[in-house]
Amino acid sequence: MWLSELPARAGQVLGTQLFTIGGTRVTLQTVLTVAVILLFTYLASRVIRHAIDRLFQRRGLAGDGNVQAISRLTHYCVLLVGLGVALDTAGFNLNALFAAGAVFAIGIGFAMQNLVQNFVAGVILLVERAIKPGDVLEVEGRVVRVAQMGIRATIVQTRDGDHMIVPNSALVQSTVKNYTLKGAVHRIRAKVGVTYGSDLAQVQETLERVARDAAWRLPGHEPIVLLTDFGDSSVNFEASVWVDTPWERAKLLSRLNQEIWWALKARGIVIAFPQMDVHFDPPVEQGLSRLALAK
Repeated sequence: MWLSELPARAGQVLGTQLFTIGGTRVTLQTVLTVAVILLFTYLASRVIRHAIDRLFQRRGLAGDGNVQAISRLTHYCVLLVGLGVALDTAGFNLNALFAAGAVFAIGIGFAMQNLVQNFVAGVILLVERAIKPGDVLEVEGRVVRVAQMGIRATIVQTRDGDHMIVPNSALVQSTVKNYTLKGAVHRIRAKVGVTYGSDLAQVQETLERVARDAAWRLPGHEPIVLLTDFGDSSVNFEASVWVDTPWERAKLLSRLNQEIWWALKARGIVIAFPQMDVHFDPPVEQGLSRLALAK
């Protein structure tokens, strides 16, 4: 007898009203339905994220910060869709909810402009892939290596071993030099000034020999030596050498400067330094001469 009444009793229990939200009755059945949909959504999200990881792993991009960001963004989108389906199934008016959410989003947007800006910039970096983990960048005059990329910020490592957190908006809105975007080949430039009494042909030949004999330069790319300008106290030259190790550019530039120093010193060529000639008018010279004689 009680078995035949069990479905009816179960229906009464499930139909028991718990509370009301905006005129919508929330019953135990509603709560269970929402919970089941959210659980299914979470499981579906995990399956989709696993498929994305497997896909990028086959392409050799496992562990890439952008891949992790894509996976995380997909997770949020799936959960958002599942939440919308659950609320609609529960009988909530999504139009009113979306309208209230829009007003709330506007208020949050004004209060969290920087966060939203960095999030959008992270999505742009994710889509364009102009910057990837492992790239060597020059940001605000400092050479850094990208360690990890996230939706809000990018973690970079300096040559001193320090880790910096750079907002994604700074990478999108400012000019960033990426030494490894289309390959790592680039030039390092050593600048030196010699005195006006120097033999410029000899200086040119010495700098070309030093740049050409550098064992660490990239073969197949000829160095370039230019006379850049005539300064106040020196004739200025620039010797540029091609390399493919941007992370070591400071060390290589130091070696190039040292080799130039010793080569010029061996040839008797004087590296100029700022000088100033002071000339006195004749009355001043006469006055100084009388002062010296009076002593």
